[in-house]
Amino acid sequence: MQRGRRIAFDYGDVRIGVAVCDPEGIVCTPLTALKAQDEKLAEAIRALLEEYVPIYIAVGEPRHLSGRESAKMDSVAKFIEFVTSMSDLPIRMVDERLSTVSATAKLRSAGKDSRASKEFIDSAAAAEILEAALAHERLQDRQP
Repeated sequence: MQRGRRIAFDYGDVRIGVAVCDPEGIVCTPLTALKAQDEKLAEAIRALLEEYVPIYIAVGEPRHLSGRESAKMDSVAKFIEFVTSMSDLPIRMVDERLSTVSATAKLRSAGKDSRASKEFIDSAAAAEILEAALAHERLQDRQP
């Protein structure tokens, strides 16, 4: 697996969860939740890309449990265009089904109240997306 950090975004109309992994691609860490409608969103994303210098960007791909794309895919596609206008890094779409559910369950098991930590749930969901991207990357590396 290529050495280097990766960054993930869990796009939502209100908040965008952000997570990053270590350079070895072992530990995914929830970072923050950006306000989707913030006039300084581009500035915040650029700052994150400059600080962490990722080798690629993972973005959650909204799908229904059946596997079909959800209606939210249009807004995610616009977000990807927005990010692409700021960076030439490769963008990997990652199936995000149940990422928020999994993040919420992990928070509950850690004794955190999910209602009081909505912003953290978004960044934890981004970490789930990043973990899925890394798992896929590891599988590809194992194939002949």
